[in-house]
Amino acid sequence: MLFANVLVDTFIAGGHIMWPILGCFIVCCVVLAERTIAWTSLAKRSDSKRLNAAYDAIVAGDFAKAEHLSNAPGDPFLRTVHAGITRAHISLLGAMQLEASGEIEKADKRLWLLATFITLAPLLGLLGTVTGIKNSFDVLGGEELSQTKITGGIGEALIATACGLGIAILCLIPYNYFNRCLVHFRMRLERTINHVELLAESAKHNGSDLADFSREFAASAPAREKPPALSK
Repeated sequence: MLFANVLVDTFIAGGHIMWPILGCFIVCCVVLAERTIAWTSLAKRSDSKRLNAAYDAIVAGDFAKAEHLSNAPGDPFLRTVHAGITRAHISLLGAMQLEASGEIEKADKRLWLLATFITLAPLLGLLGTVTGIKNSFDVLGGEELSQTKITGGIGEALIATACGLGIAILCLIPYNYFNRCLVHFRMRLERTINHVELLAESAKHNGSDLADFSREFAASAPAREKPPALSK
C-alpha cells in the first residue's frame, strides 16, 4: 500500500503530461507481452526434424511424402515448403516467396508501435519539463508560497522527464531483440526457399519433376475436398 501511495503521489506530482506518458507505458507493456508470447510460440512450433525429413523426401523424388510432411499449418517454414510443393506447376519460387512474405509480415506485427513510443515517450517527458519549468516561472513574484510552487514545478519537470526516458529504456532493448529475431527469421525463410529450389532441381535431374507432381496434386484437389457420399 505504501508503494502504491508513493506511485500515485509521484504520478500526480508529474502533472497532466503524465496521463499520455501512462498511456505510452500501458501500450508498450501490452506489445512487449504479445510479441514475447508470439516469438516463444514460434520457437515451439518450428520442427527442424520434420523440415529436414521433407528436404530428404524432395531430393529423393518422393513428393507425396514431402507434401504430407510439410502440411503443418503451425510451422511457418514447413508452410512455406508446402506452398512451393503444391504450386510448383505455377511457380515454385514465387509461391514460396509469397508465403514467406506473409510470414514476415506477421512476425513484424506491432513492432512499429515500440519504435514510435521509444521516440515519443522522451518527447512527452521533455514537454513535461517545459511545462513544469513554465509553471515555476509563472509563480515568480510576490506570492507568499512561491518557493514551494517553484520547487513543485521543477519536481514536475524532473518526474515527467524521468518517466519518459524510463519508457524508452524499457522498450529499447526488447525492440532491438525482436528486430534481431525478425532478421534471423527472414534469413531462415530465405535459406529454406533456396534449399527447396536446389533440391527440386536435383530431383529433376534425377528424373523426378516436382512441377508434374504439383499439377497432379492440384488436379486432384476437388476430389480430396469432396465430402464422402452418404450411405443409404
